[in-house]
Amino acid sequence: MKADRRWTPYLLVAPAFLLFAFVVLIPAVLNTALSVMDWSGTNQMTFVGLDNFFRAFRDDIYLMAYRNTFVYIGLTLILEVLAGLILAGLVTMRGRRTAFYRIAFFVPVMLPMVVIAVLWAFVYSDDIGLINSGLRAIGLDEWAPVWLGDPSTALIAVSVVSGWIYAGFYMAIFYAALQRIPTHIVEAATLDGASQWRIFFSIRVPMIRPIIEIAVLLCVTGAFQSFDLFYVMTNGGPDHATEIITTYLVEVVFRFHNLGYGAALATIMTVVVLALGFVFTRIRARAGGAGLEY
Repeated sequence: MKADRRWTPYLLVAPAFLLFAFVVLIPAVLNTALSVMDWSGTNQMTFVGLDNFFRAFRDDIYLMAYRNTFVYIGLTLILEVLAGLILAGLVTMRGRRTAFYRIAFFVPVMLPMVVIAVLWAFVYSDDIGLINSGLRAIGLDEWAPVWLGDPSTALIAVSVVSGWIYAGFYMAIFYAALQRIPTHIVEAATLDGASQWRIFFSIRVPMIRPIIEIAVLLCVTGAFQSFDLFYVMTNGGPDHATEIITTYLVEVVFRFHNLGYGAALATIMTVVVLALGFVFTRIRARAGGAGLEY
């Protein structure tokens, strides 16, 4: 095979494209086709056009799931990305003796999500949970609600668990980026009398801005993929207070056996995620700016 043949590049790309088509493109096309049908999985398919999509925009639970998802995104941007950035700054300031802290913060990422969800469900338990038991032990009974059973606290409680898991993941990303900053820049700022926190926020953070932007995108898109943590801890309850898009999709498809409507909901979510990614990319391209080149 000669390298100068015109079809050679296409031949080299073909395996990856076929895999992508089999895993992503074909299922997406079939899902879109199913979204205009009324089908329970066993009965005869019936073409309903855009009725499933119109129904979605009248579905209060589905709209609440989007609200919960965006609230969850806002909380995780603080509890995961911002917390991970601060942790990275702390371990960077401590010098080289940080291996223990980096491993300790990263351990939750390696644990199975179901195990973490069950563990934290016990931590939040009203009767035997560590949090409420500790609050009652110091006489703060009024500060000991049913964390996962109260609509006003359930979503925050699950978001805290998500932050506990992924803050170490983003810390590892930011720590690797911080290590690439030229030392002479930090040394010059130190000689000028800048404090460690001033150096961190005025020099280190701006120089790793591209990495921070990628982390934000990962956090936002990852929130739309969340499922197991919510499913095990609350299953969308109480009163749909922690219902997110994926948990509602599973309920529609596997509990109510409405595959056509579920496909329409999945199609809408796909369009929303792609739109957010496109807007984020456009904003990032217009912002430009300085930062480490990777």
